[in-house]
Amino acid sequence: MSANEDQEMELEALRSIYEGDESFRELSPVSFQYRIGENGDPKAFLIEISWTDTYPQTPPIISMNAFFNNTISSAVKQSIVAKLQEAVEVNLGTAMTYTLFEYAKDHREQFMEHHRPAAPAPTSISNIISVETPNAAPSSKKKDKREQLSKAQKRKLADKTDHKGERPRGWNWVDVVKHLSKTGSKDDE
Repeated sequence: MSANEDQEMELEALRSIYEGDESFRELSPVSFQYRIGENGDPKAFLIEISWTDTYPQTPPIISMNAFFNNTISSAVKQSIVAKLQEAVEVNLGTAMTYTLFEYAKDHREQFMEHHRPAAPAPTSISNIISVETPNAAPSSKKKDKREQLSKAQKRKLADKTDHKGERPRGWNWVDVVKHLSKTGSKDDE
């Protein structure tokens, strides 16, 4: 069998095995990701396996550079990849993607024993974002409102104020004489 036929058969097998599995993701017909552990688990990690043109006679490319793994130290990542490389050597010449994913699932605790999750950092970042965001929104609304005024509207607004944005004292007072003359009294009738 040629490498391409082996790859096609393994691709079909992977699709049928992992159909409906949320942890498995086919990036392309020769590149796959599998999340080991549950979402939200601090010891969960993501493995990416990419086949070369001559796979399975040559080793696949194993990567842990996905953003999902950004909290894992590079030493732990290198350790996991090294242990997976050992499993590759044993299985060279056979379809091994499924075997590697299962090996990682079976040895997850051992792989992550030196991992120390950094939980406080994401929390403090989200607090900063939630505190900063509301303050920024109202100021941008005020700027938008002022930009929409025409020249005539701005002139009229300035005439109503003392050209510093403040209205003169008593601008909203009612002239008592005018008011009484408009309402009229019953004695006049």
